[in-house]
Amino acid sequence: MSHYLKLSLCLNVTLLGFLLTGYVGPSVKTTFMPEVEAPVIGKHTRIHPLGIVIGSVTLGDRVFVAPAASVRGDEGRHIHIGNDSNVQDGVVVDEKAYSVYISDRVSLAHQSQVHGPARVGNDTFVGMQALVFLAELGNRVVVEPGAKIIGVKIASGRYVPALSVVTTQDVADSLPLITDRYPYRNLNEGVVRVNVQLAEALQPQAIRR
Repeated sequence: MSHYLKLSLCLNVTLLGFLLTGYVGPSVKTTFMPEVEAPVIGKHTRIHPLGIVIGSVTLGDRVFVAPAASVRGDEGRHIHIGNDSNVQDGVVVDEKAYSVYISDRVSLAHQSQVHGPARVGNDTFVGMQALVFLAELGNRVVVEPGAKIIGVKIASGRYVPALSVVTTQDVADSLPLITDRYPYRNLNEGVVRVNVQLAEALQPQAIRR
């Protein structure tokens, strides 16, 4: 094989690898993050070619990171995203020098934002363009589109109506319970199922735990 053909093959393989995976890279050394850290990615986890995962980030198994999603663990603390969770189009997860913990089977829908310190419990759905900032969400919570949750704790099994602004604990404690009559009570289950299948069907990432 000629030198030209070898070089061409190498470039094609490199380009193919870039097209099959999103940007997965280490943090940089700074005063607030003196150690360089790289993401740790679980089995059958898929990062779309237009997705970004940087720094001190752990992605569990069967996680799907969609186009234009950004998971940045390069500002001093760790980000954890649990098994079977999904980070959809345009989502921003940013620890802002604090930690973010996303539990298992969580859906972060299109253009939602989670800024730390924050914790999101198991089986929780964060709707389109919702904001979670300095807040904790329990298990099986539904955050409807456009809601803003700032500086509060929301108990398990409650929902946040669309476009609500929740900034006091009294308001958070008065949020309605999810009952059998709530129309979105099973929404997250279907979203998780779809995104887990996407993660498993697409080319797995090269970095493994």
